[in-house]
This record gives sequence, structure tokens and C-alpha cells, in this order.
Amino acid sequence: MNKLKWGIIGCGRIAHRFVQGLRAVPGTELVSVWSRRAEAVDSFVEQYGGRACRSVEELFLSDIDVVYIATLPDSHAQYSILALNAGKPVLCEKPAATNLAILDSILAIAREKGLLFMEGMKPPFFPLYQKLKEYLLIDPIGPVGYVRAGSSVADISRDHPNFSHDLVGGSIMQIGIYEAFLAIDWLGATKKVQALGRLGETGIDMFSIFQTEHENGYAQLYAGFDLHGKGDALICGTLGNVTIHKNWWNPARATIDYLDGRIVEIDEPFAAGGLNYEIAHFCELVRQHKAESPIISHEMSRQMIGMLDEARAQVGLKYKGE
Repeated sequence: MNKLKWGIIGCGRIAHRFVQGLRAVPGTELVSVWSRRAEAVDSFVEQYGGRACRSVEELFLSDIDVVYIATLPDSHAQYSILALNAGKPVLCEKPAATNLAILDSILAIAREKGLLFMEGMKPPFFPLYQKLKEYLLIDPIGPVGYVRAGSSVADISRDHPNFSHDLVGGSIMQIGIYEAFLAIDWLGATKKVQALGRLGETGIDMFSIFQTEHENGYAQLYAGFDLHGKGDALICGTLGNVTIHKNWWNPARATIDYLDGRIVEIDEPFAAGGLNYEIAHFCELVRQHKAESPIISHEMSRQMIGMLDEARAQVGLKYKGE
């Protein structure tokens, strides 16, 4: 199997976690790295290897097959479009774009070029999540009609990019994107959104709640930065319910509580930080010359950001250019 040679754009926290995952995926190699700060690139390459590029163009011209975009959300679209125009399949960190219109512009180029574009949304690739879905096929909880999920993280330093309006921060975009995935994955396309939230001194939402109506039921979701939330998820069907224990977006344990009194526990630990499963899926798609993931499809990405667009509009959070 030929190695897939990776280029990484951005050297922040998620890029470090990405390399941890990449090292656990056979047939991959970190080749080139670029970031706007040369000193960050040099430090990253010293730690993980690869070639330090002095421009994004140099990265695209280097011996790479695919690109991972690990920058902050304000520049995801910019670098995704540059990479696709350079002929490189793209795995882009979530949220892939600031809003649906921008995401559609990225997807249009991916389709035109016939190249794979996938938003990084890790939960469905974890062993626990996949084992849970497989188990429910043989011992179902009936049609799912309700999802409740959320997380509020009160210990983030106030200099974190999540608090920056210019960098597309806010709890809806940084945390709510996960909840949007869960609701859509179990309940189908969104039909209606009702949201409330309060903005902080930097102009981003510090805490938001949104309830949504879907093709197959309802969801109640929350996201925040100044309250200490639990971080689990509840999925309810007619014959039982599932609790994915915290942190549900890095799932390792679930409890199924059946209407007939049975309790089933599923434990499935994950390795290498968890991004390795998403990376392995993406690599397989590249090798199969696929242009879209069947799990995090383009329509799934459109549905997720569309839900967040509506929630932000109701909360009153707009970003530059909107």
C-alpha cells in the first residue's frame, strides 16, 4: 500500500492532536507543514518531523497527496479553496465554513475538481459509536424521536480563540456543531430551530440553547463557555433509550435502558486521541477515489451549518461580512 503523504495547514492545538492520530494510521506520512507563523512551523516540525514550508504555495508544490486544514474557523474556507484549486483532497476541521453560503462555495469547487472534501467530525468514527449502532440493529430501541445533548466548558482560558469574534468563536460554532451532528444523525434533516443565547463582552455567545424539529422528532441542545455542563447525550426511542456518557463526542461508554427493564452496557475505549479513526476513513476514501464521505456527506455538513446559521441568527451573533 502506497503511503498517503499529508500536508498540514496550521500548527495549533488540533494539529498536534491530528499528528497523534496520524501516527496510528498505517500507510500515512506527515510530509509538509505550513502556518502563518514561521516559528510555530519550525517548532512543530522539530517535534513531529516533515518539511517546514515558508508559504502555503510551497506546501501545495511539495510532495503531498492530501491536505488537513487545522487553522481557526475564520480561514477554513480560504485554505480549503486554495487546496482544492491546487488539486489536493481536503480534510477540513469543523466547522468547515462560517455559514452555509460559504460552505456551498467550497463544495462547488470540490465537485468541479472531482476532489474529496470532508469536514472533520470525529464522533461517528469512534469504535463505541459504531458498535452502538451495530448493536441497535439487532436489539433496537425502536424509532428514535428525541435527542438531548450538550456541553458547557467553564475552564477555558479567556485568551482562547473560542472567545474571539474575529476568529469565528462562540459556543454555537465551537461546541454546537457536535450537537447538530448528533441530532441530524439520529433524527434526520432539520425542519425548525428555536434558539436563545447570551453574548459576552467579546461579542460571541457564552451560552446558547436551541431546540430543533427534525424529520423524525425533536432535539434539545446546549453549548456554553461559562457554566459547567455535563457533556453526555440522551437518545430516546419507543422501546428504550441510550445514554452516551461524557464526553459523548469522544465516546467510550454507553448505556441502553430498555422499556422491558433490561440494561445493556457498551464499553469501547479508543486509542491515539480518537482522530485516527476519522483519518483512516478519509484515507480509505482517497484510495477509492471517492469525492464524498457517505458518513460525513456534503449534505450532512450543509445540514449542520444550516442549523447553526439559524441558531446564530436568533441569538444575534453575526460575523464579519455577514
